[in-house]
Amino acid sequence: MLSFETLKMVYFSVVHSIILFGIIFWGVLTHSKIIFKIQKRIIRIVTNSGNKDSCRNLFTKLNILPLQSQYIFSLLMFVVKNKDLFKTNSDVHSFNTRAHYDFHIPPANLTVFQNGVWHSGINIYNYLPPTIKQLSNDISKFKPALKRFLYTNSFYTLEEYYSWK
Repeated sequence: MLSFETLKMVYFSVVHSIILFGIIFWGVLTHSKIIFKIQKRIIRIVTNSGNKDSCRNLFTKLNILPLQSQYIFSLLMFVVKNKDLFKTNSDVHSFNTRAHYDFHIPPANLTVFQNGVWHSGINIYNYLPPTIKQLSNDISKFKPALKRFLYTNSFYTLEEYYSWK
């Protein structure tokens, strides 16, 4: 009953704003799978697609990030905006390694800490392509490059992100 543009506007004003709220804290919880299914159902409604159609192309067509890609984007923006809170490997030791300028991952035994914002943010940042990581000192260049990367790959899970190389 509504036009495509109106449905897209409703998606961004209602659904997307709810998804973004605190996503860096709840994006890895088991309930996120349910929210992702709801997001895909809404995308199918907006595009008037069938229930069996894949949503990967639909996300790209609408310039909408799937839930896990949005989680990665939000978490990386948090990390880049707060880079001064993180130590690099060169701050911890003087060995010249390939990961010399990556963030240092503190040892963690608790799964709660490993799935938390701090630890996950470091891991996800360290897996970024070097070309995007080099732009992290300039947020105005980093943000669009990261969005392009995430739109192109449309990650449905963190495992897909960690194995993209």
